[in-house]
Amino acid sequence: MWKKIRVSILLLILAWVAFSTWQDMNQDWNKSVIVLLHPINADGDPVTAKYIEQISIENLDQTQHFLAENSRQFRGQAIFFDFQLGRTLTELPSKVPVSNSMLDNILWSLKFRYYAWKQHQSADGSPDVTLYLNFYNPQKINVLKHSVALQRGRIGTVNLFASEKYRGSNQVVATHELLHAFGATDKYDMLSGQPIYPLGYAEPDRKPLYPQSMAEIMGGYIPLSENKSVTPKSLQATMMSPTTAQEIGWMK
Repeated sequence: MWKKIRVSILLLILAWVAFSTWQDMNQDWNKSVIVLLHPINADGDPVTAKYIEQISIENLDQTQHFLAENSRQFRGQAIFFDFQLGRTLTELPSKVPVSNSMLDNILWSLKFRYYAWKQHQSADGSPDVTLYLNFYNPQKINVLKHSVALQRGRIGTVNLFASEKYRGSNQVVATHELLHAFGATDKYDMLSGQPIYPLGYAEPDRKPLYPQSMAEIMGGYIPLSENKSVTPKSLQATMMSPTTAQEIGWMK
C-alpha cells in the first residue's frame, strides 16, 4: 500500500518536472511575456544602494523597444514584454564557476535553482522569467564577471553597473541574458571573447568586413578587427540575426 503511494507521488513529481521542462522549451509567443526583476546590492556599497532606490521599469525602455521591433520583424507582430520590478534582495545567487567542468556547472545550476526557489514569494506571482540583477559600484569594480541565464527554470543572474552612465550597456547585457532564457545561444568564443564569424556578426557580408558598425545581440560585441571588439553602448548598436530568432522560436 505505502509502496504504491510512494510510487504514485514519484510519478506525479516526474510528470510535473517533465511538464515544466516542456514549458520552458516551448514558449507561447502568442501571449505577453512577464519578466520579474529582482535588484541586488551585490557589493554592499552605499552608492549601489542609492542607485537601486531610484531604479524603475523605465530603465528598460530600450529593451522593450528592441524586443518589440525584432518580434515584429520576425513574427509579423510585436510581442509585449511585461517587465515587473520585484523586491530588492539581500542574498546573492551562487557564484558562477570559473572552470568549464561539467560537474561544476551542473552543481552550480542546481544551487542556483534552489536559490530561486528559496527567494520566491507568493506575491511574485508566476513570471515567465526571473532575472536577479546584481549591481556593482563602477568606481570600485570596473570589470564584471560573466552573467548566466538558464532556459530550464527560466532564471538568470545578471551582473550590472550601478550607474546611469551604463544604462545602455546594462540593457544590452540584460537583453542578452533574457534571450538565453528562451534558448538563444552565445555566438562568441568563450576563450577570446571575440564574436564568432559569421553567426556572431551583425553584418557578415560587409565589405570591408571590419570594422563592424553593430553587434549581433548574442555575439555580444562589435568586431573592430579579427582580434579586437568593443561592447555596444546601447541596444541601438545591436541587432538580432535570423539564427537567434530561430533559436527562440520566432522563426521556423
